Order: sequence, then C-alpha cells, then structure tokens
Amino acid sequence: MSAPARLPDPVTVEVALDARSYNIVIGRGQLMSLGQRISALRPGAKVAIVTDETVARLHLAATIQTLEGAGTASSSITVRPGEGSKSFQVLENVCEGLLAARVERGDLVVALGGGVIGDLAGFAAAIVRRGLDYVQVPTTLLAQVDSSVGGKTAIDSRYGKNLIGAFHQPVLVISDTALLDTLPLREFRAGYAELAKYGLISDAEFFGWLEHNWRQVFDGAPAREHAVAVSCRSKAAIVTRDERELGERALLNLGHTFGHALEAAAGFSDRLLHGEAVAVGMVLAFAFSARRGLLPAADVERVAQHLADIGLPTEISSIPGKAPTADQLIDLMGQDKKVRRGNLSLILARGIGASFVASDVQASEIRAFLEEQLSRP
Repeated sequence: MSAPARLPDPVTVEVALDARSYNIVIGRGQLMSLGQRISALRPGAKVAIVTDETVARLHLAATIQTLEGAGTASSSITVRPGEGSKSFQVLENVCEGLLAARVERGDLVVALGGGVIGDLAGFAAAIVRRGLDYVQVPTTLLAQVDSSVGGKTAIDSRYGKNLIGAFHQPVLVISDTALLDTLPLREFRAGYAELAKYGLISDAEFFGWLEHNWRQVFDGAPAREHAVAVSCRSKAAIVTRDERELGERALLNLGHTFGHALEAAAGFSDRLLHGEAVAVGMVLAFAFSARRGLLPAADVERVAQHLADIGLPTEISSIPGKAPTADQLIDLMGQDKKVRRGNLSLILARGIGASFVASDVQASEIRAFLEEQLSRP
C-alpha cells in the first residue's frame, strides 16, 4: 500500500477572541484534514453536516470519508441551493433535523457550502439546544473570504437581507481552495467582489496587486491562496477589534447598503447574486463619495473598470429585469441593519484603501443621487 499524499502546507490565520479564538486553515486539499482536525478539537463528538443539493453532489462523500477516516460518526441535512433557503421554514427544518439526529451540546455542526449554508447552519447552531459549536467549510470564494469568518449568522426577511440572526463564532474554518475549481464562473466572479472589497476598504496595495494578478486568482495558482489569506487576515483583525459591529467592523459593509437593497428589489433571485450586488454597490459608494467631493472621479472609474474587467456588473442598469425606483431603494435601505434611530450610515471613501463610516446621511441626498444613477443611459 502506498502512503497517502502529503497535503501542501496550509496557511493558518487566527481569529483572536480569547477563549473563543479559532483558526482559519487555507490551502488546496485541506478538506482531507477535516476529520483529523475535528477529532483533535472535539474527541468523540458526533458531526451533523448541513449542506445543499449542489454541494452534496460534489463534496459530501469526501467530507463523510474524511470524518469516517478519523473515527467520527456523522449525519447530514440537505437543503435546496440558493438564497431562498435562508427562510424561517428551512431554518425550522434544519433545527428539527439536528434534533432528530440527537446532536448534543458536545457535538458539532459542519456548514458545508457557500454563504447561504454558512449563515443558515450557523444560525441553527446558535439556537438549537441554546447553542451548538460549529465548523465552517466554505465552498465558494465569497464564503472563504467573507461570510465564513466572523460569526455573523442569519436568515432573510421579507423586509430585507440578514435581518434575523445572531453573532455565533465557529470553532474552526477549513477553506479548501481546490473546492473553488468546481464553481461556475459567475459564482467565482461574484465572490471576487468581496475579495476586492478588502483592498478598497483599507489596503490600496492589495487592490493594485489584484489589478495585476486577478487572472492567476481565477486560474487556481498560488495567487488564489494568497488572496484568500490576505482577505481573511484583514477580516480577522477587524473582527478581533470589533466583534459585534459597534464601530470599525461596519467598514466590511462597503457597498452592502446599496447592494442589499438591490438584492431585495430583485427578489433575492438569480437575477442578481450577492457578490454582483456588492460590486454595483461598491461602485455606487465610490460614486456617491465623488459626488460629495471626497475623491476624484478617476478613483470611481478605476474601481468600476477593474470590476468590469472581471465580468461583474457595475451599474444599476446592467441588472436584468425592471429597475427599481429611487423611492423603492430608499425604502429598502431604511431596513438596513446600519440604520440608527432612523439615520442611515454609509461606508464611503476618501480614496482607494481609505474607507470610513459616514453617519447621519440624509435620505434626500441619497434619493437625488439614485435618481441621477437611474437616469443614466
């Protein structure tokens, strides 16, 4: 018998939260290490895997195999893919499934999938038996660089995205970058928007690196692991300083206030993926910043050009279907989690890599800006 192939050395990023600290393990083939890592983390624990139908076909068998190889018993719960699964009905089904599997407080939930599964499984873990530990195994670029890290879990409401949820940190994140090879191109592009976000928030050098190396990120070269690791380090540092989004963590929402409203207007459907909405939202945030005289138009053009080079939408008019009105978007933005006593906060920028929180933005100013954007040919 031949010895198993040695995994490439992963990159490990720590999210330092004292007793609740955990590692993000990044590298090709790291799904194979899941069983051993869980066995070391929770000896004797059972595992309940929550996934969706698409990911189950691709990766569930390998996940079960690595757990069995480490002597860990597992069960699985499968839901439909897509944002529609972030609902009360599906949450109830997942919670009942965890209870039916007799998952106890010493056991683990594994969220195997993209951002939808991470949010859904993490929220279920937060509330079943008043709190179960869980492991994130993100299978999309968006989830690897953003939603799997930081403990935000939620489902959607008819009033908006991610409005019902809890902060519940995972105990481990395994980001196997080889799993991204199975992503449709559109999904990978959508995830790239969240990756570019970190450069736009506070790392102009990283954004410049992406402008020159984005093709290697798509191709699966070592540039992919580097980009994921840089993003995770950036988010981990912010989460460590502001876990519950009382200040600095709000910067991670660059483009999201506009983007979430656009997603809601599109019915949380395949018309507009989350990362696509964020791409349009980030361009809008930079354009609004330029309108306020905070940065030159050249910065807006540079951001829009890079996202367009990737193949992402950059204007409201590029979203398929009927465009929402400015009033509809304002109403949806009013449900945003960053509203404080009726006043809206936006993440604006003084340049690439220089974002900040702008409080008390007047709805009338945003409405005038959106009307300008919607009137563009």
